[in-house]
Amino acid sequence: MEENLRTEHRGPFVPDLSEAEAGSYSPLVLAFTGDAVYELAIRTMLVMRGNARPNDLNRMKNRLVKAAAQSAMMEIIEPMLTEEEEAIYRRGRNAKSYTMAKNATMADYRRATGFEALIGYLYLCGRSDRMYALISAGLDAVSGAGPSAKGKE
Repeated sequence: MEENLRTEHRGPFVPDLSEAEAGSYSPLVLAFTGDAVYELAIRTMLVMRGNARPNDLNRMKNRLVKAAAQSAMMEIIEPMLTEEEEAIYRRGRNAKSYTMAKNATMADYRRATGFEALIGYLYLCGRSDRMYALISAGLDAVSGAGPSAKGKE
């Protein structure tokens, strides 16, 4: 058994679940995954803008990953979603979570959870191009902080 685990996990990990497989996960598990993937995307975008002090990078990252920012992004990208993506977003938004983000309204927190569930779903399905397109559209509209804003901060 241990040998099988080592064999299965060699090389880079690239998720490629079917839509049905990814959709079968709890919306909070999708949000758990999406939270990490979104934060990595934001950190990568900020670092790709050029060398900066870690404190400055962290401050910029915190502004973009907080629930209010994700909620605002969701308002922008929601009209762009397919029916399938909209259903995943709604499942995440309506999921019963027993925690709430600091300094966030319940509405923002729920929309942010739906956003993270959508990002997690797209990531697990191996649809990174779509995931990055939605993130970029949301960032560009909300803060001008998308990848095309190189050097603006």
